[in-house]
Formats: sequence, structure tokens, C-alpha cells
Amino acid sequence: MAMKNIKDAKNNVSLSRRRFLVGSVSGSLLMAFAPLVGAVGLGDSPQETLKNKLFSPTVWFEINPLGEVNINIAKAEMGQHIGTALARVVADELGADWSKVSITHVDTDPKWGYMVTGGSWSVFQTFKPMSQAGAAGRIALIEAAAKILNCPAEQCSVENGAVLYQDRSISFGDIVAKGHFNRTFTPEEISALPLKPASKRSLVGKPALALDIPAKTNGSAVYGIDIELAGMVYARPIIPPTRYGSKVTNVDDSAAQKIKGYLGYYLLQDPSDHLQGWVSVAADSYYGAIQAADALKVSYQVGKTAKVSEQDILQEGERLVTDKSEGGLFIDQGDFSAASTKADKSIDAVYRTHTVLHFALEPVNATVEEKDGLWHVYTGNQWQSLTLPAIAKALQVTDDKVVMHQQYLGGGFGRRLFGDYAIPAVLTAKAIGKPVKMVFTREDDSRFDQPRSPSVVSFRAVFDQENKFTGMEHALAAGWPTLAMAPGFMPESLDKKTRVDMFSTSGADHWYSMDNHRVRVVNNSLAQETILPGWLRSVGQGWIVWGLESFIDEIAHQSKTDPIDFRLSMLDGLGKQAGKAPESVGGAKRLANVLNILKQKTKDVKLAKNEGMGVAISSGQERTMPAWMACAAQVHVEPSSGKITVKKLTMIVDAGVIVHPDGALAQVQGSMLWGTSLALHEQSPIENGQVSNLNLNSYSPLRMSDVPELDIEFVESDEFPVGLGEPGVVSIAPAIANAIFQITGVRVRDLPITAAAIKNA
Repeated sequence: MAMKNIKDAKNNVSLSRRRFLVGSVSGSLLMAFAPLVGAVGLGDSPQETLKNKLFSPTVWFEINPLGEVNINIAKAEMGQHIGTALARVVADELGADWSKVSITHVDTDPKWGYMVTGGSWSVFQTFKPMSQAGAAGRIALIEAAAKILNCPAEQCSVENGAVLYQDRSISFGDIVAKGHFNRTFTPEEISALPLKPASKRSLVGKPALALDIPAKTNGSAVYGIDIELAGMVYARPIIPPTRYGSKVTNVDDSAAQKIKGYLGYYLLQDPSDHLQGWVSVAADSYYGAIQAADALKVSYQVGKTAKVSEQDILQEGERLVTDKSEGGLFIDQGDFSAASTKADKSIDAVYRTHTVLHFALEPVNATVEEKDGLWHVYTGNQWQSLTLPAIAKALQVTDDKVVMHQQYLGGGFGRRLFGDYAIPAVLTAKAIGKPVKMVFTREDDSRFDQPRSPSVVSFRAVFDQENKFTGMEHALAAGWPTLAMAPGFMPESLDKKTRVDMFSTSGADHWYSMDNHRVRVVNNSLAQETILPGWLRSVGQGWIVWGLESFIDEIAHQSKTDPIDFRLSMLDGLGKQAGKAPESVGGAKRLANVLNILKQKTKDVKLAKNEGMGVAISSGQERTMPAWMACAAQVHVEPSSGKITVKKLTMIVDAGVIVHPDGALAQVQGSMLWGTSLALHEQSPIENGQVSNLNLNSYSPLRMSDVPELDIEFVESDEFPVGLGEPGVVSIAPAIANAIFQITGVRVRDLPITAAAIKNA
């Protein structure tokens, strides 16, 4: 992907070159954003444009003669209720009756623009254009209603699905049935539309049940794994010994031929080169495909990473952060070298994390059929605009010959951003000439995961003769998901020595004011060659801030300063830490605010013997879209065994306007529990080039019995809304580690934190 697409991908509903059309088509009122020039003739009426679909809208909605409003959603639904949040934005500005609002999650089509659901971007990037779309729709409805009621449009108002004038009203449905619509808003007019102030909103920020809850509770919601097509066969992949470089040398299917329903095996040749050394097994039932694949004996010439271990990758990471000739500069504030030379003392630390898996409840899957030269792919996917071209390349067809039919996701967490799991399905369907449903078993899913890479982060802090902190150097090494899957998103480092995966550096560009601050980033090529490093919920922030917020406590301890007060002293909001409109207004001062609230909320907590309370802050997901969060972890450590119990987590959250409170709360709850799980339990170390813990008998996410009490407080704010899908993960692990230090004096520096590590220390 070219660098010019970065901005378009993050702000994929750009109105800078779009006009808004309102027109009647087939008895309904359609509203859409469309280009100013190109496929649409400047003289075309909205009705002609909409009817002929000669445009590329990014968001649009319709109102039928019954007054029912349907809003199309180009975002993936994976439990976060994104459709409900976006629908409430539109419906609030429109003045719709919420009981008549529905949503449709759309399939791929160029008219939807750039399709991606990740980075906690969805509400952030669509709040403004969807608000403007609703406002434009409201104006068009008022104008049409005023003509019907024969009254001044400027004296009309909208409420609960009707236009009101004095003691008269007319419903949206009647307006659509009786009115005439032929309205175009220029980009300048759209930009100037008055949006409702917070005090006038009736839906945004107010409690509501998600629109998709009935379907998810009555069984009618269709997930990728639910798809059934006429005449389809089932397939299961056989995962090669290494992600890259393995070649099949022999296949013995004599035992598989005895399996009922076995249809044969296929050596998959992938022109996109994402699959190397793959075999697919087909059968007339899912169970038959599983049995036949287990019975098949495949011999390989293995790839070069077949002997690589977790320790090998971590050792390479430690070498990379030590060798200052490696990597490139990400931040170079002040003059750390001079500060280091003048320093009276320094402290150093190395923090590490181990390989972890996404482990979504629904294993990855795809169902595929070809009809009249068009390939239909039914699956749950987070980044269709990245995945569809790879599918097309594997099939050796143009992009317009592939349609991805969006299904509900039974968990995404970043794994379904690049849908490489659809490639073996389409290649198998092409080989067989029939529709194919490919479902990965749990073990298959784990071995083909895009794990979070093992990471190594080193720190050095320097102090003057008065023991005042004067600067910090920070180096980080890991496998980079963006390098593997979307290298066009990687800008150059400050020193032009390398390109940088921004998703694997975010968090190092923190909001603390430091006179001297240097960050060097390095790609761990051994990790890159062994696994396909993945975007896992909170991405780089999850391992970078683990080290950062733990080390900030180490600096505070060396400075003999309270950890909260030390943080507050650096959250002054000066210079680059002041933030900017619209996404980070207030900057570091908003972080200071949530931390001060946390300080007051927890100051009187009574701690029992062997208990401590640690604090950490975070500003995930990125500096260009921060959610301000402060976390306190109340922890107990059993002295004899080292067993860690997280008793309570308290989180203060400032994410601007909270569009859908129930969804926001669920997002923060889920991310905090995910963060606890990563802190204490999850790992799948690399053994012989592969992840080692493949199922729940050995891979151990947080169990119900270990769930801590959660206390979550949202700061009331009218600032621009930002994302909440991932930021809650980030501060959990360091808060727990800082509490452990208070209790035991032991500084743990590896994730996950284990009882054995505490005892050994």
C-alpha cells in the first residue's frame, strides 16, 4: 500500500472532495456522499445519480415510507456493537425515532471506500461525517415538510421521527411518501452544518441496548462459521512445520482413503506466496475432513526456522537493543548523550514479553464459491481492503472479481485484520471446482495464528548530582506486523536509517515531558522470519507501555518520589505534550486529570497484609487518537508460594464524548480483563519454529475464578470521541507489577508474571 493511503485508511470517510446527495428512489429517501467529479456528472440530479448508482459513497442511509431508517455500516461487528454506536450518531442528528432504526453490515464494494475495522478507529474516524450526514438529512426533511405543511422551514424542528411546526407535525414516513427530494450539499455546505451541542443530544451518550443483541441471543446472527452453501464440500488445511520456506516432498493418503466421505487432497500453489508448503484435505462432512487430515501423512523439506526457539528470538532481541548501530531513531528530544555524560548516576532495565495468541472463540474460517466468474468469499474480516487484493492475487483474478460477504466475527482482536485464512479456502475451491467450507480446528487456528511477537525493551535513566532525573533512553525490538502485512504504512525513522512500524512503536512516544528523551526502534528479523507477527489487541502499546510504566516507577523509586506525584510532575502539557484539535485537546493535562481523580479515589483504600496498590497510566491507542486512562491495581502476593491475586482494578477513563455508554463500558471491561490475562497467564513459547501451546489444556487465558473486581469511571467530556477497543489493555500489566514491587520489593520484568519468578527473585 502506498504511503499516500495512510491518511485515507485512518480517515476513510473524507468529505474534502465529496458532496452529499438526497433523493427519492423507488419510494424511499436515499442519502449518500459522492465524489464531486468523475463518475458523477456535475449536472446529474441526486435522483439520477442515486438511481443509477454512478457514484462511490462511503456512508449512506435510507428512510422508507413507513419512516423506518436503515443505516449501512462498513465496519466489522465482533462484539463491540459498532453498528449501534454509528447508528446513534446518525439518528441523533437526523432526529429519528430510535425504535425505527436498523443497521446493515455491508459486503465489499468500492462505493464504501477503504474498509478497515481496527486500531480503535471506528467511532473516531466516522463521528464527524456521520453527524454531518444526519444533519444534512434533517435539513432536507425539514425543507420537504415545510412545503407539505406550507410553513417556514426555519420555524420547524425535528423530534422522534417527525418534523414539528407549532401544533402540527408530519412523520418521516409521510414526508418520504408525499415529498419531493432533489437536494445537493457541497463539501463547504456540509462542513458548515450546525451540529447539535451535547445538551441537545437525545441518543448519543444515552443508555441503550445494542441493535444486534436480539440476533445474537435468538440464534439468527450469522457468523462466518455458520455459512452453508448448496453443493459445498468441507476442507481442512494441514499446516506446514514452518510459516515460511517449507516444501511438500511426499503425501501418503492411503489411511485417509479409508475415511468415510474422503474426497482427496490438494497441494496448494499460492501465487500470492502467503502459503508455503500447504496441503488441503476435502471431505463431504466436517468431521470427515478432520479425520482425513489426521490420517494423511505429509513429508516436508522444512524451512530454515525449523529449529528456532523462543529463547533464540529473545536473545536476538537483547542483542539488538544493546547494539546501538541497529534500527533507527523514533524520538530524539534534547540531547541524551550529553545528559548521560554529565550524569552522576544511572539505572538500567530490560523488560520482555513472550509470544501470545489471539485465541478468538470462533476459529478462523471461510466459505467460498465461484459463480459466473465472480468469487464469493463468506467470512468475518476486519480489513477487507487489505485482504481482498491478496485473495484476488492468489486466484490470479482482478480485484473486481472478488466479493467478501461480511459476517459477524466470533472474536477479532486483530487476528482477522489480514484474512490470510481465506486464501487456502479459495485455492481449494478453485482446485475442486465446487463451493468449499474450510474451518480451522483450534490447533490449526493456533498454529496459523499471527501471534504477538516476543519483545525486548531496554531502558536507561540518568540523574544529576542532586538525584534529579534528567533523561531517558529507550530501545525496543520485536517482530513487526505492519512490515509483514502492510509495509506501505511505515514512515522513515528520524535518521532515515529504516522504516518504522508505527503500530509497534506507539506508546514510546508518551506524554511525559522529558528534557532528554531518545527512542531507538529495531525490527527483530529472527522473529519476522519465524512467525507472522500479528496485530494483537493494543498492539505495540501492550508490550511497550508494560516496560515504560514499570520503569517510570523505577525512576520514581530512585528519585525517592511518590510514583503518582512523579508522574504528575512530568504531565505538564507543555510543548509537544499540549495536544491538538480535535483528537488530543488538552494533551498531557488530561492524563494528569485522570491520574488525579484516581489518586483521590484510591487514597483511603485499606490494604491488608501482603497487599499493595500499583499505578500506571496510558494514552492508547496512538498519539493521533489517545484515550486518557489511569489504572490502580490492588494485588495480593502469597509469601510462601508467590501466588499473585489481583483483587481489584480501578480505571479512570477520558475518551471524550461517549457515544454508546453500554458499548464503551463493555469495551473497557473486556480490555481490562484481557490485560490481566496477558499480565499473569498467557504465553505460547516458540518451539522448533512453531507456537507450542495450541489449545486450552496448555494455553491458559484468565479464568472466571481469577476475575478481579472492576471499578470503571468515565470522565464527562464534550471533547471529540476517541477509540476504546484497545486502550484499556495497556496499563494493567505495569500496574500489577508496580503493586508486586510494593509488596515484595521484587521488580518483575517478564510477561507473563509468574509465581515462580517472584519466588526465584
